[in-house]
Amino acid sequence: MTALPRPVQEEGDGDEQQNGRRSFGAVLITVPDGPGSGLPASSSDGIAAALLDHAGAAGSDDDALMEAEDGRPRPLGESFSLWRATVAVFALAALAVAGYVCLYSGGSGGTGATWRLLEAREEEGEGRGGRRSFLLPLHPKPRRSGGDGRDGAARNLTAASPPTGIVFPTGLYYTTVSIGNPPRDYFLDVDTGSDLTWVQCDTPCRSCAKGAHPAYRPAQSNIVLASDPLCDRVQRNPNECNYDINYADRSSSMGAYVRDNMQLTSEDSERDNIDIVFGCGYDQRGILLDTLENTDGILGLGSRAISLPTQLASRGIISNVFGHCMTTDSSGGGYLFLGDDYIPRWGMTWVPVLNGPADNIRRSQLQHVNHGDQQLNVQGKLTQVIFDSGSTYTYFPHEAYTNLVAALKSASPRFVQDDSDNTLPFCMKVDFSVRSVDDLQHFFKPLSLQFEKRFFFSRTFNIRPEDYLTISDKGNVCLRVFDGTAIGFDSVIIIGDAFLRGKLIAYDNDEDQIGWIDSDCTDPSKQSRIPFFLRRVFRNQLV
Repeated sequence: MTALPRPVQEEGDGDEQQNGRRSFGAVLITVPDGPGSGLPASSSDGIAAALLDHAGAAGSDDDALMEAEDGRPRPLGESFSLWRATVAVFALAALAVAGYVCLYSGGSGGTGATWRLLEAREEEGEGRGGRRSFLLPLHPKPRRSGGDGRDGAARNLTAASPPTGIVFPTGLYYTTVSIGNPPRDYFLDVDTGSDLTWVQCDTPCRSCAKGAHPAYRPAQSNIVLASDPLCDRVQRNPNECNYDINYADRSSSMGAYVRDNMQLTSEDSERDNIDIVFGCGYDQRGILLDTLENTDGILGLGSRAISLPTQLASRGIISNVFGHCMTTDSSGGGYLFLGDDYIPRWGMTWVPVLNGPADNIRRSQLQHVNHGDQQLNVQGKLTQVIFDSGSTYTYFPHEAYTNLVAALKSASPRFVQDDSDNTLPFCMKVDFSVRSVDDLQHFFKPLSLQFEKRFFFSRTFNIRPEDYLTISDKGNVCLRVFDGTAIGFDSVIIIGDAFLRGKLIAYDNDEDQIGWIDSDCTDPSKQSRIPFFLRRVFRNQLV
């Protein structure tokens, strides 16, 4: 609403000014008297005429006002503001009424047609031709001597040869999978850096560890023939498809493909029996034999056809998406999901994946590696990143690693390198008692992996000091980052599972991207496809 200007006092009105009479002001809203009545014209003359008809009883002040309007017309913008405001109010009111009727009227229970349509679209999206999602628990592996889950593998890994397409199978987390008919439970290491899922197999077994459960024993009908489409290598025996995997830590597994039921739990807690091709490992070598004292095999989550997610997606059971979420507490667990129903629709940071043509490992392009504000890699030199839940530790290129060690040495004079501590390659003695890594966050800065910006928005993966540092049995502070050149990774960063804690990590093979978001990883929840702000409004109104 717009207030009209004060009347202009002409000569001869001085007695009115002396008597202190108030100047006249008015606010006008005109409503037509009936059908065919026209609204006042959008001009100063029309407003003045309407004011004369409706406010004639105001006395001499009205005459002064009319004289002011006739003599000094208002600016064009002021003459339109009243009309526009009136139309806007009526239009918004009409839209609000129509929206309320559309959303909340009709149907059973008072649910509106639009809400029912949105729910139907969401259910249709969930169906997506029968696609669903599965949820598996993640458990931390029992700690062995050496503190903080170190089992000696870290020292051996630094002397490993270059990888042959598979990264590391010795992670800190495992899940439970039921295989066979009747189903039997097996503990499998979760490994995003390899493709084949396999369990120790008694056919008989040439070289196997004790394992957490008795070895799997297949029937003759379970053996996969060499002619099967999933058998992607030349076979000498047409009656079976053999495999031979060599990991980057020089451990290996050899066996044959089998097909059997795998029992998976869907988001509605129903158990589905699905035929899956996996490896029956009868000959394990290297560090794997130590790892398999507590588990029975490896759950391969790579992107090739033989991987579990790709097998499920190729049959339309899930979207070719999976992910995991590990709690920040190293003694806690987390969860693994197959399918896209547990990925948040908002707040995720996504980076594109470049699958290597030779090794088929998911790689993302990185621009900067920083310790606080200090850049660790060469300016302008791009580095690739591999997220590998099957690796306990993280590996940096030589230059970034040496710069990080130098930054830690200069962080505080209270930390001095201790070469006598062989727990990890770089350890520091401190002049005070350290009870946990939480006591170190005030001395050291976080690591940040900075990817290429998207629409001027930064995409950064942050690693807390509590995650990249650990405490040895001697009470020293040790770095959980290794020099990658010792294992053949000179321009690649491998992010191990200890650095993935406190984040939901999603691997989207359909869109070739990896995403993450901070999470406490304690409550997996199925995500709605209706935007959260609309869903909240609708639900509040209906309740």
